[in-house]
Amino acid sequence: MTDARQSPVHIMSCLDMRDGRVVKGVQFVDIIDAGDPVACCQAYCQAGADALALLDITATVEGRATMLEVVASVAKACTVPLTVGGGISDVASAEAVLAAGADAVSTSSAAFRNPDVISDMVRACGSQRVTVAVDVAANPALPSGYEVFIDGGRTATGHDAIEWIKRIDGYGVGTILPTSKTTDGVRTGYDLPLIRQTRSATTAQLVASGGAGTLEHFRDAALAGADVLLAASVFHFKVIAIPELKAFLRSEGIAVSKG
Repeated sequence: MTDARQSPVHIMSCLDMRDGRVVKGVQFVDIIDAGDPVACCQAYCQAGADALALLDITATVEGRATMLEVVASVAKACTVPLTVGGGISDVASAEAVLAAGADAVSTSSAAFRNPDVISDMVRACGSQRVTVAVDVAANPALPSGYEVFIDGGRTATGHDAIEWIKRIDGYGVGTILPTSKTTDGVRTGYDLPLIRQTRSATTAQLVASGGAGTLEHFRDAALAGADVLLAASVFHFKVIAIPELKAFLRSEGIAVSKG
């Protein structure tokens, strides 16, 4: 199998955080503890992750800002680019997270509720430091077959996900991160139709998220157009080792970051 990609894929480990601890759920629920965020960060950096995402998964629904002290501790230990999300609702909260040591911020629900936030953040922080995350679930009644969800996947919006992604792309963000509720945490594979539709809708860096369970799943996401392959549980619980994953992707003809 050959790879038509123009640039190497990057492997991103995701730390979903609640109450200062790393947790992992299935389809955004059934949350279990997965460790200390600083220890997890150090382990992933040593294992060869190319990037790290730290997501405070209850900040938005609890109506609070991201835990900056945790961000600062993780950033201090992190040797790869760190993206932080959760509770980032305006330029001030984005700048506070960046000042705490993050390399980029991710916004989702706030961006959907007030799209001007996206352009404000891009203007203030730079496009490459802004990620917009989009949680989606299958809805065959919508043109793309996917509906936008907000509030950590709790609230349906009735809006078509791909139309929203096209609008996000128009603000010039550096990265778009769609996550499928259908596949999240179940390890049956990324939602490849979602990745393909997103790839067709944006020129931004595309992060595949939700559902990785085997080496082949990562390969399939890369070939569907993802630039960054994000996973959580398979790394947390040592189902797949990052060096093993990178070696497999290279054996499949897919260029991988040397980080």
